[in-house]
Amino acid sequence: MHGSMGRPTGTVGSLYRLAMAPLAIALAFALVAPAAAQTAATDDATSLPAIQVNASRLDIPPFDVPAALSVIHVDPGNAGQPGVNFSEVLAGVPGILARDRQNYAQDEQISIRGFGSRTTFGVRSIRVFMDGIPATLPDGQGQVSQFNLDSADRVEVLRGPFSVLYGNAAGGVIQLYTADGTPTPQTTLGVYGGSYDSFRFMADTRGTVGPVDYNIAASEFLSDGYRAHSRVRRESDNAKFGIDLGQQRKLTVVLNRINQPDTQDPLGLTRAQMEQDSRQATAVAATYNTRKSAQQNQVGLIYEQTLSASDQWRAMAYYGYRSIIQYLSIPTFVQKNPLQSGGVVAPATNYGGADAHWTHRGQLGGGMYEAVLGASGDYQIQRRTGYENFVGSTLGVKGALRRNEHDNVNNVAEYAQFYWHFVPQWALLLGLRHDTVRFSEHDFYITPSNPDDSGHVNYSATTPVVGLQYRATDALRVYASYGRGFETPSYNELGYRSDGQAGLAFDLKPARSNNVELGAKWQATKGVEFDAALFRADTRNELAVANNTNGRATYRNAGHTRREGVELSATGELAPDWRLSAGYTHLRARFQDGYLACTGSPCTVPTTPVAAGSRIPGVPQDYGSLRLEHGSGTGWREGITLTGVGSVVVNDFGTDRAAGYALVDVDAGYTFALGETTRLDLSARISNLADRRYVGSVIVNDGNGRYFEPGPDRSYMLGARLTF
Repeated sequence: MHGSMGRPTGTVGSLYRLAMAPLAIALAFALVAPAAAQTAATDDATSLPAIQVNASRLDIPPFDVPAALSVIHVDPGNAGQPGVNFSEVLAGVPGILARDRQNYAQDEQISIRGFGSRTTFGVRSIRVFMDGIPATLPDGQGQVSQFNLDSADRVEVLRGPFSVLYGNAAGGVIQLYTADGTPTPQTTLGVYGGSYDSFRFMADTRGTVGPVDYNIAASEFLSDGYRAHSRVRRESDNAKFGIDLGQQRKLTVVLNRINQPDTQDPLGLTRAQMEQDSRQATAVAATYNTRKSAQQNQVGLIYEQTLSASDQWRAMAYYGYRSIIQYLSIPTFVQKNPLQSGGVVAPATNYGGADAHWTHRGQLGGGMYEAVLGASGDYQIQRRTGYENFVGSTLGVKGALRRNEHDNVNNVAEYAQFYWHFVPQWALLLGLRHDTVRFSEHDFYITPSNPDDSGHVNYSATTPVVGLQYRATDALRVYASYGRGFETPSYNELGYRSDGQAGLAFDLKPARSNNVELGAKWQATKGVEFDAALFRADTRNELAVANNTNGRATYRNAGHTRREGVELSATGELAPDWRLSAGYTHLRARFQDGYLACTGSPCTVPTTPVAAGSRIPGVPQDYGSLRLEHGSGTGWREGITLTGVGSVVVNDFGTDRAAGYALVDVDAGYTFALGETTRLDLSARISNLADRRYVGSVIVNDGNGRYFEPGPDRSYMLGARLTF
């Protein structure tokens, strides 16, 4: 494989030793800072923008939050952000890794500090929100495919202990916010075209009419895909209306739609297949025409009212409907088992919920404090059906019914936060959350050979967090934080039992973790900020893949694990029209306990040992990215993005791995001013400039050995956007 990255040498036995691994990066930051400081001394106008963030639920700037928090401005006109994948906006953000699957049937594979890396599709172990409305279902399964970057203003990524204040599955929190309508109406029309017959069309209009500001965007993406059998068509629509009700009251309405019909799934490749032809699809992908159709419609309402200078309250309610039908490659002979639920999965989900919280600000002991008290409730009512993926000798079609059940989840939570800047140099942040999650299954597919599998299980947890911040100077913050995490199995993990029997895996226990973090934030100049964080997360009852065969994964609890590491980042303006965003993560993710795992399916008795100290699959030890841009306004804009990811093991036994890689992307754009309010943006982007062969993502513990999903060769994207 080309573009491999070496692993760090030496024993990493403590957080101190972990901090030594990226010493070279820290030295590079130190060299950049004096130059940036000199620039700032001659140009006082350059400064960090004042950004109102919502990830902490507090009215304080991100610099004063005692947690690892990144705020990324989304620039739809940037040549480095053509709007196809969410990963485009994450360059330079430490801790988070969005892996390019080149498989739009499975969504992007996103992990934060190693949480979520084992997910076979969608987003797990991370809470996802859009405009403050959950994009994660109550069972913990989420997605980012509904994110519309054309209308976006910013993305917030919260990592570490305070993520648990958002509840079940919070190994981290990702929030995307839509931009408000502009005072002067403007409309943007865009078209992009590139490699693999890829095209994207977009339209966005935003403005203000009386007391209403609006931002409406629609886009369509079509591609034949880098690999065979990977065609996709994705329609995305998003609309936000802000209505000023007077008397310091505001109502926000958010509408969101995604439609992705018949997206082909090329499946993973074995090592031999990948080395033979990385663009091929597994033969059974064509035999069974593996594919997925997904549609989702969602509406949300947010009501905000300022009661006084000290008190505010916010109420949110949302409802959505999500339908999926997915054709798997499960062989027909496997489905002869009367307990087997078929090769076509078709869940239809109604979901919704509400959240309300009150915020109070005041003075206590000579210092400012802010308190938040709230409660939320969420539900999902899912009708899950399964069918055979054949009719007679015809494969890849919907056949006889093999599963019919209602899988329901209810999640009720109460939470409180208290921030107290009790003396000029010290601030304290406390939080407490209690969750009660109930899963229930109602089985309607009952035959003499397939009994009633109805049942239910309840999970609950109280998760406290505490953070203490020391303000050494006006430009330096040092903090320490601690929190307990809680993650229930989702229905994707409960859906199939590892012993091959029918019914849900109600024997799975929730994973619980203890999280600690030490961090520092330094505004070296008015334009540049350096952040560093040391972290550790100890988890018991880790949810791990028990078996993954024929397109179907089962899960088990795998004892204790530890994820520990260091994050470094640098962001800001190095000089007028020069912007940098760089992030590096060193992560050690290990099984603390040995355990026995399955190597076949069905598996009633695990017999293959996984040794204590083994690496958690899918988690690189080192990864990072850097984005450097030049230019603004009219004229030329140029950018370069560097991405590096270390090697990962692909199964619990560590018998195979995907090599690390380093990629270079370059882009350029030119803006023509056609009038006072009209401009034309032309852009060009080349990805994987050096034409490296690499594995974009892995399918952890695939029972057929098809672990590898290759990333694309050198590719390009050209774009044109007219704004008027």
